[in-house]
Amino acid sequence: MPELDNPDTAAASSATATASALPDSGWRGSAELWLQAAYDSLIEAGIDAVRIMPLAKKLNLSRTSFYWFFKDRDALLTGLLAQWRQRNTDNLIGQTQAYAESVAEAVLNVFDCWLDPQLFDAQFEFAVRSWALQSPEVAAQVAAADEARLAALRQMFERFGMDALAADVRARTVYLTQIGYISMKTSEALAIRMQRIADYVQIFTGSHAEARELQRFYARHGFQPAAEAGQGV
Repeated sequence: MPELDNPDTAAASSATATASALPDSGWRGSAELWLQAAYDSLIEAGIDAVRIMPLAKKLNLSRTSFYWFFKDRDALLTGLLAQWRQRNTDNLIGQTQAYAESVAEAVLNVFDCWLDPQLFDAQFEFAVRSWALQSPEVAAQVAAADEARLAALRQMFERFGMDALAADVRARTVYLTQIGYISMKTSEALAIRMQRIADYVQIFTGSHAEARELQRFYARHGFQPAAEAGQGV
C-alpha cells in the first residue's frame, strides 16, 4: 500500500486516544470531506502535498479531527486510490459493456469517458500516474488498472467478432492513445476534438460510424455539428 507519512503516523495513536477521551466539541468534517481535500491537493500539487496538517488547515479543522475518520495518512491514501479505481477503471469497464449496435458505437461509448470527467477524470489519472513514479506500490496498482482496462477493451472488440490478436491491437491503440493524451496534458477545443471523432472511430475499428450513432454521441455531449447549427433557426 502507499507509504506512510511517519510524523503523522507517530501522532495517530495519541491523537485517536485523545479524541476518544474528550466529549464531542464540534464538527469534525467527514471522511468524504477529508478525501475531497486530499484529492484537491493531489491534483494541485502532487502526492507530497497530501499531508494531514496542511489538509486540516485547508479545511479549518483540527488535526485530531482527521483521526475520527482515518487511522493514519496511509488509510487516507488508500481511500484516495479506491476513489481513483472506482472513477476511472470501473467506469471505463462499464462503458465497454454498454449496449451498442455496432463496434463503432461501442467505441463511441468508450469515448464518452474521454469527454465526461464524471466517467473518467483525466486530472486524477495524471496525478496518480505521477504518484506511481515515486511509489512501487502505487505503480503496481496502476499496472493492474491498465491490464483490467485493456482486458475490457479486448473483450469489447471480441464481442463484435474480432479475433484475439486484432482485438488486442485495437484495444491497445484506443487505450494507449488516450493515455498519451493525458500524459502530454493535451488540450483541445471541444469542436476540434469532435471533428476528429468519426475518423478516430474508423481508424480504431476499421469501420465507419453511422450518422445516427454519431448524432447520439454528439447529443450526449451537447455538441451540434457546424453544418447543422443553422438549421431550423
